[in-house]
Amino acid sequence: MFACAHCDTQYLKWTGRCNECGQWGTITEGSNQGSSLGLAKKSQAKAAPVLALATAATMQTKHIPTELTELDRVLGGGIVPGSVTLLAGEPGIGKSTLVAQLADAFSKRSEGKTAYYASGEESEGQVRLRFERLGIEPKHISFSNTVDVAAIIAAAQQLTPSMVIVDSIQTMMTSEADAFPGTPTAVRAATSELIGYAKTSNIPVLIIGQVTKEGAVAGPKTLEHLVDTVLTLEGDPDSAYRILRASKHRFGSTDEVGVFEMTEKGLITVENPSARFLKERVPGPGSVVTCVMEGSRPFLVEIQALVDKTFFPNPVRRTSGFDAGRLQMLLAIISKRAGVKIYDQDVFVNVVGGMRISEHAADLAVAAAVMSAVENKPLPADAVVIGELGLGGEVRSVPFLERRLKEADRLGMKTFLTPKEIKSVREVLK
Repeated sequence: MFACAHCDTQYLKWTGRCNECGQWGTITEGSNQGSSLGLAKKSQAKAAPVLALATAATMQTKHIPTELTELDRVLGGGIVPGSVTLLAGEPGIGKSTLVAQLADAFSKRSEGKTAYYASGEESEGQVRLRFERLGIEPKHISFSNTVDVAAIIAAAQQLTPSMVIVDSIQTMMTSEADAFPGTPTAVRAATSELIGYAKTSNIPVLIIGQVTKEGAVAGPKTLEHLVDTVLTLEGDPDSAYRILRASKHRFGSTDEVGVFEMTEKGLITVENPSARFLKERVPGPGSVVTCVMEGSRPFLVEIQALVDKTFFPNPVRRTSGFDAGRLQMLLAIISKRAGVKIYDQDVFVNVVGGMRISEHAADLAVAAAVMSAVENKPLPADAVVIGELGLGGEVRSVPFLERRLKEADRLGMKTFLTPKEIKSVREVLK
């Protein structure tokens, strides 16, 4: 029998491409566990002990705080001993900078213990230059330049470090899997060995993962299922702001996000993101402020729209930080329900600060920004626009409205355009 190393689909003969997951070169030959008649062998295993869940003992999960308050917010208080965390992000987004600061924090917190940094991508000279550029003294940080997972675990067992950092998992290989580094089989085998070490030694392990051009973590999807926590560092490389999210966290919620600013000295936490995002705002036509929820935190962000007459048969629709398909729907709504004709206009929408908005509570703000740009009429400088738009042009309610308004009032906003005041998209510019 042949099986796909990515999705485990079985085939009777070898093929170059898996028909289920679409991956190339992942079909490998394996042994058939059944008999020639297709009958499974009778199991000789003993029954597992069964316990009553109501009588099971519970224990409080202990978190180790770091010096990065925004990271602690995302992780629910810090890193859990013995946990395995996967940090993913686009190249150049700041993953290595974040783990360098984290290694420095753990080396200082644990007296007599070093943080162990293993890299298969960079030499010791390159890593030391980064630490010096960030103003970090690396004397309490141990380093290995290897791609052998077994050698990394053996060194960690001798050092007993406060934390183990592996950069990156796609470069690692293991003797347990006859595969090249970066293949799904090698990535899965290397991760399994690191997880086994973390659970037996009670030492946290941080794995850096590369991403594909679609933005997903490279390697098999089971990689994200194996680890305890999956962190994603997002942001526009041209912007100084970075957003840290947890798409999976076994020791807490995945609702919180952390906001950082990239500086010459590394990533610094942004304690008041709303004020930072609106710091350089210049009110005018096409500029609208809205409040979005990232986890349990309300953020005030500026949405800008630019509308100009097109010289091509098909008008341009471009967005930055907002879903392009959602913008097409909102343009159809304001054209049909509000009478704003934009069939011959190029429309550009930008979310200032490198933020990515996905929730529908920003629908009314995007529509208001476009309408303001078309009519060349600015909204009040102290106005905040919140609401979801239906296909009939009606403004629908959004969750956590009171919390959003409280954040807007704290920053001096006095005019509120919400589902309580506006019932239709036609009423925005009135």
